[in-house]
Amino acid sequence: MSKHIKFFSVILIFVFSVIGGISINEMVYSKETDYKSEEFINVTVYEKINPAIVLVEAHMADGLSSGTGCIINKSGIILTSSHVVNNSTHIEITTSKGKTYKAELIKSEGKNGDLALLKIKPEESLSTIKLGDSSLVKVGQKVLAIGNPFGFNGTLTTGIVSRIDYERNKIQTDAAINPGSSGGPILNAKGEVIGISQSIFNPDNNKSNIGIGFAVPANEVKKLISAYTN
Repeated sequence: MSKHIKFFSVILIFVFSVIGGISINEMVYSKETDYKSEEFINVTVYEKINPAIVLVEAHMADGLSSGTGCIINKSGIILTSSHVVNNSTHIEITTSKGKTYKAELIKSEGKNGDLALLKIKPEESLSTIKLGDSSLVKVGQKVLAIGNPFGFNGTLTTGIVSRIDYERNKIQTDAAINPGSSGGPILNAKGEVIGISQSIFNPDNNKSNIGIGFAVPANEVKKLISAYTN
């Protein structure tokens, strides 16, 4: 009986593939094709955006605060989280090419916005990020995060938008965000920044990621930039 069922199933696959204009090979390898497509997005977005991501090191009276920054202007304007740099004595930026610059804090928002703008005087050509429209973000869409967690610079993680917290104006994601990732970009599949990594939820006081991270929406970044330039 099982042999007959197996034979009948093969016949059905063949018939449906002919009717739909799809070869058996295409049906068999559809999952592999999807994987390659997913891999292509990851590689393409990372190679495009990582050159515009920097290491932020803010020297405090009690130690060093490290985070991530995004270059938003070729003149040397860098976006990061305000909690990384506020109350620092001086700030240093290291680009993806390994060049280190002194940075000036030129604009900062409070705890809720948690955004800051820095300025460096670049001696090299800078790559920049592109801001997307965070009002179009949907739960379930693919996202990528780039940051410097625990000093592992240029780390890529992937996940989805897990939830949109309208009350707190935050994007929740399961893409791994860890200490040192703050200020780094949350990207869509086009490579547009839809959020800036801010914090993780750790009820057990574990400082590592448990799959619940939050980002400030990109449209809040646009407001900050507009306030600075106007």
